Amino acid sequence: MRKWMFLSLLCALFASQAQAQDRQIIDKVVGKVGSELILLSEIEDQFDLLRQQRGTLEPEFRCNVLENLLAQNLLLNQARLDSIVIANEEIDAQLDARFERILAYMNNDVKQFEAYYGQTVNEVREQFREDLRSKLMVDRMRANILQGINVTPSEVKTFFKSIPKDSLPYFNSEVEVGEIVYKPKVNEEQKNIAIKQLEDIQQRIKEGEPFEELAKKYSMDPGSGRVGGDLGWQKRGTFVPEFEAAAYNLEKGQYSEIIETEFGYHLLQLIERRGNTIRVRHILIKPEITDADLEKAQNVLDSIRSLILPDSITFSSAVKRFGDENQQSYNNDGTMINPKTGNSFFEIGDLDPDVYFTLDTMEINDVSAPFSFRQPTGETYYRMVLLKSRTSPHKANLQQDYSKIKDAALESKKSGFINDWVIQKIGQTYITIDASYEGCPNLGPWRESMVNQP
Repeated sequence: MRKWMFLSLLCALFASQAQAQDRQIIDKVVGKVGSELILLSEIEDQFDLLRQQRGTLEPEFRCNVLENLLAQNLLLNQARLDSIVIANEEIDAQLDARFERILAYMNNDVKQFEAYYGQTVNEVREQFREDLRSKLMVDRMRANILQGINVTPSEVKTFFKSIPKDSLPYFNSEVEVGEIVYKPKVNEEQKNIAIKQLEDIQQRIKEGEPFEELAKKYSMDPGSGRVGGDLGWQKRGTFVPEFEAAAYNLEKGQYSEIIETEFGYHLLQLIERRGNTIRVRHILIKPEITDADLEKAQNVLDSIRSLILPDSITFSSAVKRFGDENQQSYNNDGTMINPKTGNSFFEIGDLDPDVYFTLDTMEINDVSAPFSFRQPTGETYYRMVLLKSRTSPHKANLQQDYSKIKDAALESKKSGFINDWVIQKIGQTYITIDASYEGCPNLGPWRESMVNQP
């Protein structure tokens, strides 16, 4: 039996908006599922986006796009019937996250955003609000249908045996890696220099110089500094605790005293507040990390390593006692998680080069000497790594790859379950499809339901 593909209702978010500016479609309704309408423009937008991602697509692939949209709208129609409600707060949070990413790509340049999309940020937000609500309803409905679905060990074995031997995937060498990340500490002299610089800026503000101009000139926050320190509208919980406590204690237009966070020293001004949402600007001065501070950090990690090697302390304990708690691995006993897969296994190409070359000559359970690396913010940190496991290149097998095979078996079971649900609901739902898609062989079950409708 065929497996239904599920494309996100918002897979073309932002991209489709730009495409629509480049061409005009004479839009029309080409499908209906219950009360949900499918427009020609939706098919064309998703077809164009997939063509950009995959390269050349046959025109007939529009049949697959329509089938996906029919299945999504079947889920959406059922979600409405089941009275699934998505809170406005959840929609706002997701919209905020999406627009923050888009603006970050544009260096937070709102004028660039408006020139590209031809609308203000708020106008684009509102345009996609209902699309996002529909997507979340579809996701929630699908999660409800699949709630409690799992696979047993015997099902995993049966699934694996069903794969033809010549179709078994070939896995490259993979490693599991633990790490202890150590953040160099700034010496007191450099802290005092940074505080003095910010005190001088604070005095200039008191004497009437514009906060925004001083932020542009001196702030070491590259994102906000170029726009006068403006951090935009943010909800409570966005900032680190010290920064947030100071910001929410300010009155509109008021300036803060100098505050210290993990990023350095700040001056704040509250621009405006709406309930738990604030708009604040700041000036950040970071104390300089000296070569002596870096050397000291390396020596600290060396000392920790000398405790781990003779088993005076476990690697896991050392992570909790000395590691940087802002690292993802900190809350996983130091085990690094591969962002591509969500599990702890890395192919060599997935690792940072410095980690790969360090592991290259290590044996299982070896702990490396400390080495430096750069954070995305440009700061120098130190880490040492533990090689927890290493596999050789091999064909998939249950002994080495059980967790991967289990995940694949679970996805296959879920796909089959959704497929059965769709087939059942097709016969219970009013469906129409435009005659121009009569040549789509994959739409047979949908057309059959149309014939049997009263």
